[in-house]
Amino acid sequence: MKTVFTTGEAAKICKVSQQTIIRCFDNGQLKGFRVPGSRFRRIPREMLYKFMKDNGIPTDALESGRRKVLLVDDDVELVEVMTKFLEEDGRFDVKIATTGFDAGMLVKEYRPDMLVLDVMLPDINGKEVCQRVRADSTMEEVRILCISGMIEDDKIQDLRLAGADDFMHKPFDAEQLIERMCKMLEMEVAEAVSA
Repeated sequence: MKTVFTTGEAAKICKVSQQTIIRCFDNGQLKGFRVPGSRFRRIPREMLYKFMKDNGIPTDALESGRRKVLLVDDDVELVEVMTKFLEEDGRFDVKIATTGFDAGMLVKEYRPDMLVLDVMLPDINGKEVCQRVRADSTMEEVRILCISGMIEDDKIQDLRLAGADDFMHKPFDAEQLIERMCKMLEMEVAEAVSA
């Protein structure tokens, strides 16, 4: 478990900008230390925890060290497979929504780090979900990965303009999904274990 964080890591955990963390560090609201001989700031886990508690920031991301993922897809089998792989990986907490409406409700309550979003939902399409998430300034740190098996390349650009960070064509294997998610969340990509 990580015991000391950079300002960038602290910003991701708190779901605020790095500038906010630096400002709070510099004005003494967030305690920490500077790396000797440099300008780099470092924040011990217990100081970050206290800062989060004092400011009403949910501490679950810090406590578990895992990233929160919201899977939005109406394909029950695919969701089961993705959930199984993400939970086995051990670095993700997963919640599921099967409609755009449920996704909209859950994203506000669950505050995920990442939204894996099927573009073709039974009610609201993925593009509209992207727009709604991006319209809420408190969710600007949420990464959105759109997935679909039936979309033309010109529509992918529309999704990016609506707020999607990346896109994957179905079918894909679970390792590809986890690797892409790790890159988007700036996590280390796990090395494949050889037998």
